[in-house]
Amino acid sequence: MQAAGGQLGQALRTPRAAGVAGILSALLLGTVIVLIHITIPVDPASATGWLADSSHQDTLRVALDLLPFTGILFLWFIGAVRDYVGRAEDKFFATLFLGSGILFTGVLFVLAAAVGGLLSTFEASPANSAQPQLWQWGHHFALTLLASYGARMAAVFTLSTTTIGRGLGIFPRWLTWLGYLIALVLLFASGRDLWVELAFPVWVLAVSGYVLVTTLRPGTALRRSRRGDLRRRDRRPPP
Repeated sequence: MQAAGGQLGQALRTPRAAGVAGILSALLLGTVIVLIHITIPVDPASATGWLADSSHQDTLRVALDLLPFTGILFLWFIGAVRDYVGRAEDKFFATLFLGSGILFTGVLFVLAAAVGGLLSTFEASPANSAQPQLWQWGHHFALTLLASYGARMAAVFTLSTTTIGRGLGIFPRWLTWLGYLIALVLLFASGRDLWVELAFPVWVLAVSGYVLVTTLRPGTALRRSRRGDLRRRDRRPPP
């Protein structure tokens, strides 16, 4: 009875941790994406005017300060979700889930380093000596990381998580279809529209909110734990 109680307590705590971490990560990630897009000028020729406005630099620094916490909370979200479905997960999709999540977090940190280095370079030089070619390279490098590589890793993470959730029966039909739709959008439409990346934090927010709300309902964790036990039994090889 003590072991069963401990397993139930773990089943109650882990989804709540995933829900809270996911909500905070989604909000921070959405904020960072918006700040980067509204702050960094698209036209390299406007870099000089951008540097003259200190509010733009301050806004970009806020985004850079939020990125490490975004990555930490996202890793917490990954760990909590993987711990919750670890015994029942499919090895193939579990590998995609973990690998794409870690790669996406790595892209976030590389993006922060790239934008921070670009900002420091222009702060160290007078505004009239800023070279448009350098700004164009840095702008292309940062947004390519976000729109191409980061978005596609987010698509793989969304696809694998949705498949695992559908296979275990822990995602409702609307959340499953939403996950597949957002995965396709991130996979094929990223880079064409600068705001497509916002689809990923919206999906993380939806998943985290659903997990948190359903966990707070009485008896939900116990029913999901029993459902996972049944599915694990079905996957065991015959004696």
